[in-house]
Amino acid sequence: MRKCLGGEALIQFSLLGSGSSGNALLIKTDTTKILVDCGLSYRQLRLRSAEVGETIDDLAGVLVTHEHSDHVNGIGVLTRKLGPPVYMSRGTYHNLPKSLGLLKGIECFEPGDTVTLGDIEATSFSVAHDAADPVSYVLRANGTILGIAADLGHATALVRQRLAGAHGLILESNYCPDMLRQSSYPFQVQQRINSSSGHLSNRDMSSLLAHVAHDELQQVVLIHISDENNTHELAKRMAVQALGVRAVPVDVAPQDRPTNLFEVSS
Repeated sequence: MRKCLGGEALIQFSLLGSGSSGNALLIKTDTTKILVDCGLSYRQLRLRSAEVGETIDDLAGVLVTHEHSDHVNGIGVLTRKLGPPVYMSRGTYHNLPKSLGLLKGIECFEPGDTVTLGDIEATSFSVAHDAADPVSYVLRANGTILGIAADLGHATALVRQRLAGAHGLILESNYCPDMLRQSSYPFQVQQRINSSSGHLSNRDMSSLLAHVAHDELQQVVLIHISDENNTHELAKRMAVQALGVRAVPVDVAPQDRPTNLFEVSS
């Protein structure tokens, strides 16, 4: 991994999986490697990290956003095999699925706390989602900032504040409201997705991105794209429109395979 001038560093990241079938985000600097969420099986984590030329053997830790199974299903096996420390809010810990079995190395924090893993500082912040005590994270490494906003029903002022100034953004763009209304989903499920504690629509993402975009933003990755209620092309088009004249690359993470290894720097 190349270093930037003046002591600054790159942050590299890949969405190993993004969606209802399992979420895991691999993040690395020159000296530190972490996961955000672990909703993939141990086997899939190994296979997908290898696809981007990485291994999970040297993880400094795992950050968890919330207790839904597609974000935590792989934590039990991962901790028993490799033993990385796992950080989550206290509410998340007390609501983990019993099916995870014995867990090792769990560290609880309060939303708003910062966890330091090697040269990565991960600051948690509360989000509006139908979970016990959900958070998202902003990660900083030697002046480089990566912001994450996913699994939230709406972007609060706190979310916008935390994402301000990020060099890379990972944003949920789950559904198109028109497609959701016309979908086969039961009305109750539609209501949950569309609620203030559900998921971000393309419109919500676009509004958030327009608010936090700035001239040093280098990469946007859209995640948690619904297979039935959205398209990659539609979500990407709305993100590009929100960026206006800024020529920032926009990529969309698939559900069933890893993205490329993106990189941002200060």
